[in-house]
Amino acid sequence: MTSIRAYIVENVAGIYGVDENSEIIYRALFPSTPEKIVEKIELLQSGQLIDELKDVLGVLKQKEVQEIVLEDEKLARNIQEQFDIQTLTEKGNSIFKNFREQSFSIAKEEGINNFQFILQSVGLLQSQKKIKRASERRDKMVAQAIKAIDDIDQTLNLFSTRIREWYGLHFPELDKVENHEIYVGLVGALGPRDRFLVSEIQRITGVPLDKAKEIEGYVKNSIGAEMDEADLESLVKFARITDDLYKVRKESEHYIETTMREVAPNVTAIVGALLGARIISIAGGLLELARLPASTVQVLGAEKALFRAIKTGSKPPKHGVLFQKPEIHNAKWWLRGKIARAIAGKLTIAARVDAYAGEFIGDELVIEIMKRIEEIEKKYPSPPVRKEVKAKKKKKKKKKKKGKGKRMHEKKKPPEG
Repeated sequence: MTSIRAYIVENVAGIYGVDENSEIIYRALFPSTPEKIVEKIELLQSGQLIDELKDVLGVLKQKEVQEIVLEDEKLARNIQEQFDIQTLTEKGNSIFKNFREQSFSIAKEEGINNFQFILQSVGLLQSQKKIKRASERRDKMVAQAIKAIDDIDQTLNLFSTRIREWYGLHFPELDKVENHEIYVGLVGALGPRDRFLVSEIQRITGVPLDKAKEIEGYVKNSIGAEMDEADLESLVKFARITDDLYKVRKESEHYIETTMREVAPNVTAIVGALLGARIISIAGGLLELARLPASTVQVLGAEKALFRAIKTGSKPPKHGVLFQKPEIHNAKWWLRGKIARAIAGKLTIAARVDAYAGEFIGDELVIEIMKRIEEIEKKYPSPPVRKEVKAKKKKKKKKKKKGKGKRMHEKKKPPEG
């Protein structure tokens, strides 16, 4: 049978070459085990010419087929390069649709009696593999790590506050040490206030000598109550656990910084590791972030304010978590929205390169951002006139005009009598 044009269709049974009348020219069946079928389908989806496909193409070429139609562009290019056959890509063609609708009857004719079982098994295995791949994506790991840091921060704030109140009964003057981590570290390592010596304070915290002497000086005039060993023991254990949690936070932060340089180096170059991880987490992953428009990236993290603006008609937010970037929160108020827009645009490019290309262009993007910020600062040196101020001026002008009109009308009145 000779055909000018042929269509390559695959299903879980194998690969088929069919003509324009949906009649099979030649077919090459897959192995019978679902695991091997899934492997074949995955190779085919990646654009590789598997043995079964080569067999079908070889027969079609012998039958002088001049044109082959496929659904996958990458596969079509590879066939054209290796087999020197003209290929076309047509998605949604009725021949592909009709052939798949008749898959069960075709399988029955081919003598494949367990087609339903193979179809279900292959579908289940493919779903399991996709779930596994999604779970193994390192950007998802980073997203979980940044959420863990948020949970740790919340816990540390609660624990540190509790330790301050508890230990404050014994040594209230130590509350002048504002840093929670230093405070907790001292309580966990030293315990009773009489052990607060300069050498010990410096060893534990690494603070300067004058600061260590200042802390030691608080002990002499302390008005705190005495605590027995049982009370102190329970408090010190709690402080040590909290201090360990501070160390876990630092380790998690280091993990995020290291992983982000590998997973999303361009995003990291623009917004830093922690903020980049937070943005990826809000977006749902690096691929999900890469698919978002710059306008959405700009307001990620400000969803409540955005929906409130849509509902009430108030002003929409100009930035979300991007506000944490120094270039935005240190900028003048009327420039923040414009700078956030510029950074969001480059961040979108960075995410797409990280997700698909894998090249490092972070330094170039940072230079472009800094240039754009300079342009914005030069173009808008002073704040814009607020609409409220403009409206008040207009009202004043209208009142003046009305007043003038009344006075003129009064002058034109004829004298009585």
